[in-house]
Amino acid sequence: PFTSVSTNTCVQVSAEAPPTPPTRPCHHYRRNILLSEEPVLWLTFHSPVPRQDSASMAGSLTQHGSPNPGYSANSAVTVPVITQTDSRDKWSKKMDFLLSVIGFAVDLGNVWRFPYICYQNGGGAFLIPYILMAIFGGVPLFYMELALGQFHRTGAISIWKHICPIFKGIGYAICVIALYVSFYYNTIIAWALFYFYSSFSTILPWTNCDNVWNTPDCTNYFGMDNVTWTNSSRSPAEEFYTRNVLEIHKASGLRDVGGVRWQLMLCLFLIFTIVYFSLWKGVKTSGKVVWVTATLPYIVLFILLIRGATLPGAWRGVVFYLKPQWDKLLETSVWVDAAAQIFFSLGPGFGVLLALSSYNPFTNNCYRDAIVTSLVNCLTSFISGFVIFTVLGYMAEMRQVEVEDVARDKGPSLLFITYPEAIANMMGSTFFAIIFFVMMITLGLDSTFGGLEAIITAVLDEYPDVLSQRRELFVLALVVICFLGSLSTLTNGGAYVVKLLEEFGVGCSIIAVGFLEAIAVSWFYGIKRFSNDIQAMLGKAPGLFWRVCWVAISPAFLAYIIVSSLLKAPSLTLFDYKYPDWSITVGYIIGLSSFMWIPIYMVYKLVWTPGSLKQRLAVCLRPERTLPEIHADSLNLPTVPQRDTNSSVCL
Repeated sequence: PFTSVSTNTCVQVSAEAPPTPPTRPCHHYRRNILLSEEPVLWLTFHSPVPRQDSASMAGSLTQHGSPNPGYSANSAVTVPVITQTDSRDKWSKKMDFLLSVIGFAVDLGNVWRFPYICYQNGGGAFLIPYILMAIFGGVPLFYMELALGQFHRTGAISIWKHICPIFKGIGYAICVIALYVSFYYNTIIAWALFYFYSSFSTILPWTNCDNVWNTPDCTNYFGMDNVTWTNSSRSPAEEFYTRNVLEIHKASGLRDVGGVRWQLMLCLFLIFTIVYFSLWKGVKTSGKVVWVTATLPYIVLFILLIRGATLPGAWRGVVFYLKPQWDKLLETSVWVDAAAQIFFSLGPGFGVLLALSSYNPFTNNCYRDAIVTSLVNCLTSFISGFVIFTVLGYMAEMRQVEVEDVARDKGPSLLFITYPEAIANMMGSTFFAIIFFVMMITLGLDSTFGGLEAIITAVLDEYPDVLSQRRELFVLALVVICFLGSLSTLTNGGAYVVKLLEEFGVGCSIIAVGFLEAIAVSWFYGIKRFSNDIQAMLGKAPGLFWRVCWVAISPAFLAYIIVSSLLKAPSLTLFDYKYPDWSITVGYIIGLSSFMWIPIYMVYKLVWTPGSLKQRLAVCLRPERTLPEIHADSLNLPTVPQRDTNSSVCL
C-alpha cells in the first residue's frame, strides 16, 4: 500500500495529475519517504537527479512555475501524497506579528534598565559597545530565532526533533524559565495597576507627608526652602511605595515575608484576567490586543518626552546621561553590561520569537522583520533615557544636588519612586501620573503575552492530540498556575522574592540556554542546512556576515556573558536589606531547576534509543524529519480537510 520514493529527487507539485503507476524502480538513496495512496496533492518525482541536500529539496517545494525543462516527461513518476490540513493559526495581518514582537521586546526593562546602565557605564561612550554587541550578537540571534520558528512552524519543545533531538531539553528549560518570569513580572504590573488606581485624585497620595503611612523621616522638599536632605531622609514617594504599596516594613526579610496583600492580589487577578482573554483564542485575539498595548506606550513616551524637555534643569539630566567617559571603555564590566543589556532587551532564547514567528506564512520576509524590530527596540531604549533623565535633572534642580545623587535608584525603584515623585510636583500631575502608569501596564502586558504564548505554543505543539482542541482550558490552567506561583511575591516581603527570582530565575540560565541553542543550530544542525532553510523561505541565502556570526561570534558573545557572570559573585541588596548567604544558595537552586532539564533529557534520549553508543549518538544528533511542512498557502494550492489536523507530509 505504500510506495518508497527517494528524497534525492526533484519535486514538481501540481493540483491535478493522473495516478500513473511507476514505470521503473525509483532510485533508493539515503532516506525514504512513505507516501500514502490516498490522493490530495500529486508530487511528480523526476529521477535520476544529482545528490542534493534535503533542505534544498524543500526549497524547491515552494517554487512556482513549470517543471525543470531538463527532465523529460518520460522520466517522471507521479505518485499520490497525503498532505494534512494546515489548521495552524495564522496572523490576520502582518502588523499583528510585528506589533507582537515589538511589544515583547520593548518592555519595562527598556525604560528602567537601559538608562541606568548607560549612565553607569560611561554615558554616550556606552553606546559604542552597545551597538557593537547588538550588531554581532543580539540581532543575529534574534534573526536566527525568527527564521527557525517560521521555517519549522512549531514551538520551543517540538522544534528540536527538526533540528537536533538530543537538545530537546532546551525547550523544557525555556518553559520553566518562562514560568519563573510570570511569577514575578506580573506582580510588577500589579504594582503599576495599584499606582494607576491611586492616581485618580486631585492631589496624588505620594505628594506630601501627611498620610497615615508616613514616618518622621519623611521629607518633602518641593516648594519649600531651607530643607535639609540627610541620609535618613525619605521622600513621600518612597514611603508611599515601601509603606503603603508593599508594606515592606511588616516583613523582616525572606525568613518572614508576612501575609498576602489583598489589594495587590486583586490587582494581579485583574491583570491575569486581561491576559487570559487576550490569549485564550490564540494569535487572532492577541494580535488585535497588541494594536493598543504596543502602540500606546509610544504615544505616552512622546508626551512625557516633550513635558520633560520643558522642565527646569532638564538639560542637566541630558548632559549626565550622554556625557561620554571614554576611559570606561577599557573596563571589562562595561562590555559585559552592554552584551547582557542587548540580549535581555531583544529576548532571543526565551522561545517567544520561535512561537510568534511560527504563525507566519512560510515565505514571510523574516530578515526584514528582524532588522526593523531590532532597530525599533534599540531606539526605544535610547529615547527612554531622555524621558527618564530630563526628569532626573529636574529633581536634581529642585533638591539642589547633583544628578548623580538623584539617579542612584535603579530597577523598579526608578519607576515607582523617582519618576512618580517628579510627576507629583508637575502641573497637571494627575494626568501625567495616569498616562505614565498606563504606559507601564501596557509595556508589561505585551511581554507577558509573549512569555506565556511561548509556553502555550510549545506545549500544544508537543502534545497536539491531547491539547489541540482544548486551548482555552489549557490557557486557563496555565494562568491559574502563574497566579498561584505569584502569591509569594504579593506578601509584605514580596519585593525580596521578586528581586531573587529576577536575579536567579532568569539571569544566567536563559543566557546558557541561548548559548546551547546557537551551538545546536549552527554546529549540529549545520550552518549550510540552516542557510538552505532560509533560502527556501526568502529565495536567497543569508550572507557571509550572518553565517560567521551564527557559527562563531554570537556563541562567543553568549559565552563571554556567562563566564563574566560566574566570575562576579552576586551580592544582593534591596533597600536596607542584605540578602543572607542561604538565599543566594536558594537562588542558584532556582536557576539550576530550569537548566537541569537539558542534561536530563540528553541522558534520557541516549538511554532509550536502541543500538550501540555510536548508533545512538548518530540518531540523537540527526534531525528526525528532514523535510519542512508543505504549506498550501505558499504553494497557492487549496487546503483539503483530512482526518489528522497536523500540517506535514506523512513521513
